[in-house]
Amino acid sequence: MKTAIIGFSGSGKTELFRALAGPQVLGNRAMVKVPEPRLEPLSALFKPKKVTCTEIEYLDLPGGGTQALGNRLLSDIRGADCLLAVLDAFSGTQDPLKQQDSIEAELMVSDMAVIEKKLDKILEDKKKARHLYNLEEEEMLLKAQEILEQEMPLRIDRNLAMNEVLKGFAFLSAKPVLYAWNLAENRLADFQVPSEETNMGHIAFSARLEREMSELESEQELHEFMQDLGISGSVLDRVIAGTYLLLGLITFLTAGDKEVRAWPLRSGQNAWEAAGVIHSDIQKGFIRAEVLAWNDFLRCKTFKKARELGMLRLEGKEYIVRDGDVITFRFNV
Repeated sequence: MKTAIIGFSGSGKTELFRALAGPQVLGNRAMVKVPEPRLEPLSALFKPKKVTCTEIEYLDLPGGGTQALGNRLLSDIRGADCLLAVLDAFSGTQDPLKQQDSIEAELMVSDMAVIEKKLDKILEDKKKARHLYNLEEEEMLLKAQEILEQEMPLRIDRNLAMNEVLKGFAFLSAKPVLYAWNLAENRLADFQVPSEETNMGHIAFSARLEREMSELESEQELHEFMQDLGISGSVLDRVIAGTYLLLGLITFLTAGDKEVRAWPLRSGQNAWEAAGVIHSDIQKGFIRAEVLAWNDFLRCKTFKKARELGMLRLEGKEYIVRDGDVITFRFNV
């Protein structure tokens, strides 16, 4: 799960990256833990040797003066699953809405160039022989081109953006994006972020404030710092959670004496696919999944009681995993 952080120079992009990654991180890549409070009660019950969170990789890409991206960076972000775009809403010298429009335009122009080049190639192949091109691919590309010609990003059509035929093109405007509005501290309380759209979210934060909070060495210092400013907490958890949500992920949990762990899974995937997330051998030898819904675990407190009350269910390969499910996989290698 890779998220590229993009934006204009001076937008606070790198400050946000440092706040997410921690001041000790060198370079422009960092693996960041996804907050998961449900691990705590499981850990209290099993007292495992290890507790493991899911992680998201953040990549801080340099911004440009007149462009947020540029041709080289457009290529760099093709491998990202999600975009975190930082807007300068603090300096007073930039219009963040114009910055957002500029970022969207760069993504769409790049996609249009890819589509036009591919359609030209298909046209050449059709002249030679009809069997040389993929008809479905051509139809999907024409649909994508029509959306872009209306100056709309491909992410507005979720089905098209996720289409297997187009996946190899890694279209940039099809990627989910979280816009982070970097505000002056005195505007945080009353600023209203724009409403969410398909595969697009917004969040308000202060990069300077988050960086200062991330550099504090103790929980006591952090508590006093937030108390002095009259704030209840960092927005970093919401940035990470927002990224996770835009990636279309849920979390399932496994628990035992050796390890209590959170695992990422695409929403809508089944138990057999969840087994593959852990290990291919578990997927190959899948027999069944013992599933305890999270709310049922909270009511029962122990797996023994859940089993006695009939809340611990046996599910097959096709069971659609739900967020918070605690799963034990039975398999034979």
